[in-house]
Amino acid sequence: MRHTRLALGALLAATGAGALWAAVPASAPKAPAAPAAPDRIVSINLCTDQLVLALADRRQIAGLTRNAIDPEMSGAAITARGLPLLSNSAEQILAIDPDLVVGMPASRSAALAALPRQTYPLLDVDNATTLDQIYVSIRQTAKAVGHIGRGEALVARMQAELAGLPKPGRGRVAAYYQRRGYMTGTGTLVDELMDRAGLVNLARKLGKPPLSQLSLEEMVAAQPDFLIVESATDTVTDQGSEMLHHPALKHIPRISIPEAWTVCGSPGYASAAHAIIAQIAAIDRGGQ
Repeated sequence: MRHTRLALGALLAATGAGALWAAVPASAPKAPAAPAAPDRIVSINLCTDQLVLALADRRQIAGLTRNAIDPEMSGAAITARGLPLLSNSAEQILAIDPDLVVGMPASRSAALAALPRQTYPLLDVDNATTLDQIYVSIRQTAKAVGHIGRGEALVARMQAELAGLPKPGRGRVAAYYQRRGYMTGTGTLVDELMDRAGLVNLARKLGKPPLSQLSLEEMVAAQPDFLIVESATDTVTDQGSEMLHHPALKHIPRISIPEAWTVCGSPGYASAAHAIIAQIAAIDRGGQ
């Protein structure tokens, strides 16, 4: 045993400390630390309100738009209750001193423009008109608020909710008809939702732009198979909604969905798709 220890000592002496150093793998260079998550986030747009509410911690949210708590406009109205609401005031933003301002785009905010000497980190989110663009907005916002994993989970959930949905529209024609005869056309989330359900957008068929007006007489003449309307117009509340209840339209089956699900590129897209598909199936079962 003594001879073994002596032999080992001799070997170490002969090879030197460099041999032992070489045997230990060098540590990998450390990745740069992720930027700190913002503590005072301000959203200055209805659509970014919903993204921030879905992805940031509640304690991080320092201000949302006043529309954030309107259930007809925001799919996250309940979640927004109790949070600070802003009126696009430069003074309010100055008082908050945010470390992130989110908008569509934030860089064109009139309130921020009124504060030429104040510079805040900005996140410009593009208006989403397709599902893929919604996913981009979710990931972009999640990264900015410090919750990348939360964004990936939301995208995965939406993908699962939309996977394998049927297309009961079977090529029938639908018109998204709004107050005062406005009709939503191509290049919009509504148009993509119709296609996902197997419907053909009347606006596409007529070659109309993203937003146009179609008179009552023109709608009757077009004879769509379905009218898609905002659920807020299910009852007459003003002159704008009154025309949607004209007797000349009574024979056209209706699909009713909240505007809050379609006005923004948000998780409400999946809810809108399911609602449209379910109502087409219900109408078909009823023999209409």
